[in-house]
Amino acid sequence: MFLGLDGIEIGLIILLLCLFGGILSGFPVAFALGGAGLIAFGIIAALDSAGLLIHQAIDTSTQAYNDLIAQGIKADTISIFRYPELPRVAQHVFEGGWILALDRNVSFIVNRMNERVLAGQSIETLLAVLMFVMMGITLERSKIANDLLTTMARVFGPLPGGLAVSIVVVGAFLAASTGIVGATVVTMGLLALPTMLRNNYSPELATGVIAASGTLGQIIPPSIVIVLLGTLAGDLYAAAQEDRANLAGCTDALTYLGTPAVVSVGTLFQAAMLPGILLAILYAVYSFGYALLNPEKAPAVEFEGSIGEPVTRGEQLTWLVAVPLVVILGVVGLNSVGVVGSQDVNVSSFSDIGKGASLRTKVSEECKASMIALHGQSKWDLAVQQQAEIDAAGGQQQSARLTDEERVAARDAKIAAAPPIGTGIAVFVVLMALTLAYGRGISPSSSPRPLIIGAVGLVLMLLVDALFISAVTTPGVTVLLLAIPALIALYGCRAAAIRMSQNELIKVIFPPLVLIVAVLGSILGGVTNPTPAAALGAGGAIMLAAFRRLHDERRSGRIILMSTFAIVICLLVGVNFDLRVNQEHVTFENGVAYLVALATYLYAMFGLFYALWVLYAGRVLTPVVRETAKVTSMVFAILIGSQILNLVVISFGGEHYIQDFLKSYDNEFTVFLIVMLVLFFLGFVLDFLEIIYIVIPIVGPVIYGGSFDPKWVTIMIAVNLQTSFLTPPFGFALFYLRGVAPPEVTTGHIYRGIVPFVLIQVVGLAILWLFPGIVTIVPDLIGV
Repeated sequence: MFLGLDGIEIGLIILLLCLFGGILSGFPVAFALGGAGLIAFGIIAALDSAGLLIHQAIDTSTQAYNDLIAQGIKADTISIFRYPELPRVAQHVFEGGWILALDRNVSFIVNRMNERVLAGQSIETLLAVLMFVMMGITLERSKIANDLLTTMARVFGPLPGGLAVSIVVVGAFLAASTGIVGATVVTMGLLALPTMLRNNYSPELATGVIAASGTLGQIIPPSIVIVLLGTLAGDLYAAAQEDRANLAGCTDALTYLGTPAVVSVGTLFQAAMLPGILLAILYAVYSFGYALLNPEKAPAVEFEGSIGEPVTRGEQLTWLVAVPLVVILGVVGLNSVGVVGSQDVNVSSFSDIGKGASLRTKVSEECKASMIALHGQSKWDLAVQQQAEIDAAGGQQQSARLTDEERVAARDAKIAAAPPIGTGIAVFVVLMALTLAYGRGISPSSSPRPLIIGAVGLVLMLLVDALFISAVTTPGVTVLLLAIPALIALYGCRAAAIRMSQNELIKVIFPPLVLIVAVLGSILGGVTNPTPAAALGAGGAIMLAAFRRLHDERRSGRIILMSTFAIVICLLVGVNFDLRVNQEHVTFENGVAYLVALATYLYAMFGLFYALWVLYAGRVLTPVVRETAKVTSMVFAILIGSQILNLVVISFGGEHYIQDFLKSYDNEFTVFLIVMLVLFFLGFVLDFLEIIYIVIPIVGPVIYGGSFDPKWVTIMIAVNLQTSFLTPPFGFALFYLRGVAPPEVTTGHIYRGIVPFVLIQVVGLAILWLFPGIVTIVPDLIGV
């Protein structure tokens, strides 16, 4: 052994040196990764063939090894780290020679490219990366950041450190709408940094808060990091838990855990919401505290102009807080007492499957002992009792086809129990009531008459629904009965919307906010998965950018607005009517609804193509498409290059060597802490993409194979990777900011400025470590 190092350890060192050399060479990262892997493989193969790389493996033919096996210790858990006293045997790092390893690598590369890049299960999720990138770049080109920075500076500027706080707010908002770190940092660096410096802000605080806020897009959904991590985490968690179950003597992970070993990108988006908000709050609190302690370095700044009509504090509290709160709580209260609720009376042709025991109890003795150790004796006893009751009742009730009489009886029972007001109508009324309240609060000096008329229309809608519309009323009749009250309510909402559009803050925030709610709401609410939601976001961003372009050119954006309403109408018709036209009998109202849906869909598509033409004619679409292709090509090229590097690590046993080292620690927290520290320090020299595709597949089977919640593990990794954008010398956010900073801002200013925010990242990780419920509470609540 050279310098007392094992052959595999030397191979890992050679690989790391080739990797860092390739990155520092100036070649594109994707080619540097693949090239570093090939060069390292050649060097390791040459040294191995010359007999210079010797791996000291455990001799499995000795009595000491057999004694451990006889004691019931699994062979997979025996390693040189856990049992260093076991006899060893010297062998080549390439078992069977490097030629066999090369053949195996080539086949692995072909299989992995097919699984992860071309036609695997994760490719549909990876398509969301392309569309989220397009959404972000399109919104960035629509100058949304310019408007947000200007407006937020007016709102927060008069506070101590207000400009810094406004940067954090804008960074969080752009994170939820664009998610592109480079675009966010560059835009805020160009627009906000000169303003902050002119107002005597400390260069360190100014550069630090811009760089840190720009990285929020890596954790606040929709985040590309979470999409990429999620595609890996799902496979790693499922495979690791299957291995864990097998080691425990159980047949599969479902039996051992009692729940499916599944984690999705949508669930990770839910889990990332509060941690992202937490980091933004920590940034804002630090900026405000810094200003209080150093008022001369972060002074309050007054900007000319106003964001809207002056409103007294009493009017703000009444119409912007109290009335909306009363409306929402009132509907929630009506729902709790059964006045508002679902009016669905559809009955399945089959009966429900009987509820099973909380745990499977018909397992082997070894699996039983492992399950008791995992879940506790009380949960096992409860499951045994539940299973005994099920067996006494004749076994678990299976689904069976209902008779016509049973279906009629079940439907009649649902009709009798249906609440008088449907959930859909109630939500519609709440949204319009909030519009009326905010319209009044934004402009209290305007005539209240249109808003009162609108409120009367809302009351009439509720009365008509409660008195004349039942659970069996057809959608067509429902539309006719609600048409006049709805038109009255829309009259008032139109007046409220016009008043709100005159408020600068709402005019700037509302359009992208609607897009964010549509995209994230559809994912977080479980309506769809990230890929269709990303397509919706990309299309919405295109229409929003086109509307902004038409507004700047003083041209009418009516077509874009009407297309937006057409999409809303199409969705409402699709939700409330049966649009299946291949049925034997299609009712008249469903036929009319189909024609309406088709017409609105075609008009919406026309509006989208019109928006594309506006952007193309304005020379915006071409750079957007080019930049989108560049970014997504980089992501997939790095994915391919990293797979080559990862397979080289596997070929000479490096992956198992690292995993055996981590498994030698009995404490899961110690193992995860080691991994987090390694990821943190790798962030100083590697980009998040290289870490995701090179490091996570190696350590993933260990950190996802324990008892930790996979959502918590993934979000902790995501927050850690966010730090890689800030840590010198290769923090990308620092490079972006350095490229647009004025000459008086030095690299030293930037490096010193990000130090507090890197420490805040560490504090954020510590908070999530101590309080994992911050990560899991949203998915748990939504999943209820």
